[in-house]
Amino acid sequence: MKKKLLRTSIVLGIFTGIGISFLILNFYATLHRSILIDHLPKIKSSDSLPHSSDYRYPWIIKKGDSLARVVQQLHIAGIISNPDYLILYARLSDKQVVQAGEYWLQRDDNSISILKKFNDGIVIVRRLTFIEGWNFSQMRNYLHSFPQFSQDESLSDSEILAASKISVAHPEGWFFPDTYRFSGADETVDILSRAHHKMLTQLDELWPLRASGLPYDEPYEALIMASIVEKETGIAAERARIAGVFVRRLQKKMRLETDPTVIYGLGARFDGDIRRSHLREKNAYNTYKIKGLPPTPISMPGRASIEAALNPLAGKSLYFVAKGDGSHVFSNTYKEHTKAVREFQLN
Repeated sequence: MKKKLLRTSIVLGIFTGIGISFLILNFYATLHRSILIDHLPKIKSSDSLPHSSDYRYPWIIKKGDSLARVVQQLHIAGIISNPDYLILYARLSDKQVVQAGEYWLQRDDNSISILKKFNDGIVIVRRLTFIEGWNFSQMRNYLHSFPQFSQDESLSDSEILAASKISVAHPEGWFFPDTYRFSGADETVDILSRAHHKMLTQLDELWPLRASGLPYDEPYEALIMASIVEKETGIAAERARIAGVFVRRLQKKMRLETDPTVIYGLGARFDGDIRRSHLREKNAYNTYKIKGLPPTPISMPGRASIEAALNPLAGKSLYFVAKGDGSHVFSNTYKEHTKAVREFQLN
């Protein structure tokens, strides 16, 4: 009797072992099975480049999404067959954290490989570039041209600043022109926050390095000057020299009389030509009429223009006129300037 019971126990043990082995094999076989994306519709990824659904498919994990939510969405989309297996595997291997962003799901991926992408944050990285000299309106138009950032286009400037938690009275000049990387999880406010933080960093770094005797009481005034220098400069080598002219004019209580501020003040009314009536118009940005700096920057200045505003080239020139090739003629006296104007502007 004891021998019979022993044989029965052995047989049951064997079958139990076989059953467990089968379950384990099925578990891992399912996890290693290729994901299914062929049935998914052809779409465009957020960079507006078409992709082929028989090769890869863009998948976005939103900020705050849990592993369970992501896995369930993959299952509903028909990409993976057994969500419970993937969740169990993630728990057993301590890989339950997923990172927000846009990912490529490829035909040769399986449940384990896409989980690794989500764990490691191997997101699709794209880039956008804000150009030196753009104003805030141009910057927003460019940013909203990306489908990913278009949903905030209807917001006013004050609303977009509030949403970005940026505490400035006026947005102009407060965003650093540079190339920024972003993923599918980023929003408009994320890009603006990065650009604003970078501009603050530039000012914090460069303000203590300024020359002595400058006519600025605070970094914001230097930012305003830098924005004007940015718009006036056609050749990089002239930045500090142009800044020197403006600084000396401020020190001598002379009006800046710079066209880019007039153009900025005209806004949408500017059609490409500055008229005499524009120069006579009274507004806060017409530096032919006001004394000192305009109330805000007129563009996004780059680092070189900020450096020039804080370390202008010494000299005696108080005037400059464009030669038509990007460079300028600098003059010490109004008489010399008038002669240069006749030579390069009127003839």
